[in-house]
Amino acid sequence: MTTDPKPLAVKDHEFNCKDKLFLDTNIWLYLYGPQRRKARVIDAYSSMLKRILDAGSRIYIDVLVVSEFINTCARLKWQIATKKEIRFKAFRNSPSFNSVAKSVSSDVERVMTHCLRVESGFASMETTELLNEFVVGKCDFNDQVIMRLCKREELTLITHDADFRGAGIPILTANHRLLN
Repeated sequence: MTTDPKPLAVKDHEFNCKDKLFLDTNIWLYLYGPQRRKARVIDAYSSMLKRILDAGSRIYIDVLVVSEFINTCARLKWQIATKKEIRFKAFRNSPSFNSVAKSVSSDVERVMTHCLRVESGFASMETTELLNEFVVGKCDFNDQVIMRLCKREELTLITHDADFRGAGIPILTANHRLLN
């Protein structure tokens, strides 16, 4: 019987060139998204990224994370720009969206400069199993796919999402709820 690895504090991890890392969408949002979050957490992950890059660790990314990042950034920037005075889809179809889309695209390009692409392997996953886990409600669907990807590729997940507790994969975080 394998034990579930205990999440470790990202500040205590000594990164090296052998590390194979997968940064969850929330980490990329702290690093490159609209800054409406806690400065302490942003600082923790910014310091982490510098240490990762200095160590030559490998960072992997999947289309799920890119998609979540694009959609979340676009909606956050819409909220900031319009204070939700118009619906998102109306905003997306307006000329005002062009500058937001360019900004989000630029953010994605910055993220991608640090990453190697990896496929989630969705085509070979048992969808009934994924859906049964989804029905239980402990984890969202994309998180389940990310967990399986990290297991298959032996990646360490860096996340701020406490929902990954008990995922059965190595996790690094600055989230005190996930560490305790």
